[in-house]
Amino acid sequence: MAGAIIENMSTKKLCIVGGILLVFQIVAFLVGGLIAPAPTTAVPYMSIKCVDVRKNHHKTRWLVPWGPNKCEKIRDIEEAIPREIEANDIVFSVHIPLPSMEMSPWFQFMLFIMQLDIAFKLNNQIRENAEVSMDVSLGYRDDMFSEWTEMAHERVPRKLKCTFTSPKTLEHEGRYYECDVLPFMEIGSVAHKYYLLNIRLPVNEKKKINVGIGEIKDIRLVGIHQNGGFTKVWFAMKTFLTPSIFIIMVWYWRRITMMSRPPVLLEKVIFALGISMTFINIPVEWFSIGFDWTWMLLFGDIRQGIFYAMLLSFWIIFCGEHMMDQHERNHIAGYWKQVGPIAVGSFCLFIFDMCERGVQLTNPFYSIWTTDVGTELAMAFIIVAGICLCLYFLFLCFMVFQVFRNISGKQSSLPAMSKVRRLHYEGLIFRFKFLMLITLACAAMTVIFFIVSQVTEGHWKWGGVTVQVNSAFFTGIYGMWNLYVFALMFLYAPSHKNYGEDQSNGDLGIHSGEELQLTTTITHVDGPTEIYKLTRKEAQE
Repeated sequence: MAGAIIENMSTKKLCIVGGILLVFQIVAFLVGGLIAPAPTTAVPYMSIKCVDVRKNHHKTRWLVPWGPNKCEKIRDIEEAIPREIEANDIVFSVHIPLPSMEMSPWFQFMLFIMQLDIAFKLNNQIRENAEVSMDVSLGYRDDMFSEWTEMAHERVPRKLKCTFTSPKTLEHEGRYYECDVLPFMEIGSVAHKYYLLNIRLPVNEKKKINVGIGEIKDIRLVGIHQNGGFTKVWFAMKTFLTPSIFIIMVWYWRRITMMSRPPVLLEKVIFALGISMTFINIPVEWFSIGFDWTWMLLFGDIRQGIFYAMLLSFWIIFCGEHMMDQHERNHIAGYWKQVGPIAVGSFCLFIFDMCERGVQLTNPFYSIWTTDVGTELAMAFIIVAGICLCLYFLFLCFMVFQVFRNISGKQSSLPAMSKVRRLHYEGLIFRFKFLMLITLACAAMTVIFFIVSQVTEGHWKWGGVTVQVNSAFFTGIYGMWNLYVFALMFLYAPSHKNYGEDQSNGDLGIHSGEELQLTTTITHVDGPTEIYKLTRKEAQE
């Protein structure tokens, strides 16, 4: 009776396969830790206060903080008062990147957060629920002498959340408020060499625009982008892994279709998991080097969502197909209670991502967290997704417990078998449990490395060797799930070896009574493995 490769492969060969996969896993971590630089770089920018005294501000030339055509500057706001420069004439200008540097498509994205330096004044305090309204223009060019081209022009409102720790008295005037950082801008591609931000704070007392926001002294930005060196390592990994997973996927499905029976649900789900892994592996990011594709971040989120939804569904179905619960399974409809939370949670996260990065395709300054309604909506989506995730894990833990209990109960019939047959089935049960533990270890490693990457400084040093922890997390976990899917398709592919049919009962040491027992236990049930057939037949009886 044919089973899966994991059941018919000798222990020695199985250990060799496991050792090879472990070596590749270690290499995946070392590539990120020793070869790749840190995943991202944060660059601080201090805005330059330029003066624009023209009447029609929206159609004036761009104000550049430095260079041959630099703007007229003021050092601080106090300098503007004796020169009779109004607030509407001050433009906070930021050139990206810093002098003598240029941006690159290898940076993949740009994320900016804003910090406002607001001084306390008795006659100009920050009101409750104050909102700063900024008129922001974003331009780009690809050399130092061409004209700037407008990329975006938006009114950008942001709510201020500031506290003043000192007593609000005259002697404490000039001290700064402690304000939360504000999300400012996100662009999904870096297709140009130079970018320019012109930020205005228009004041209109009649419409209560920028009134009661304190005295803004400076605007500071922090720009975060992906390191070019890390991008190259990441692209190389995806380029290497794509054909590897695709080849094993084609080989796996070819073995399935060569069988006389139709594929069962578990085999279809493993194949679907391979498709989702291939989808996330395809290195379409190479095109972002030559094309201005701002939707790449959103597309990457969608690909990851599909893979993780498929992975969670696989775990549920894998456990369910090995349960002895008297239910006729082998149909996706039989798992609607367990798969339902996955679908709802994935849909909520998809809507949340579309509300954030989907809108940013046309307005890079948009953030769903900047308004009360947007914040409540975002939190609602995240909470619903979190509840669905908790329900899923409750279902999963219950099913894993049931599977282990049922298979352990089945072991009570093993002593009645011959030694050879008993050892064969003990090996099958051990390998099934081992795969379940490997799955748990992969999930635990993902969580552990994520926590470590958040609480550490980003790198560790041993002597003269620097290990980039965050890079090792990305490449190691990415490689780990590829190896996991690879191992599933390889080990659960139908084996060409047979037990019980190609070998005589005498060779296995099976007596007639035992043969009858095994026949009534594991025959007439189609499935990928003998453990699967064992449990499914038990459920039928």
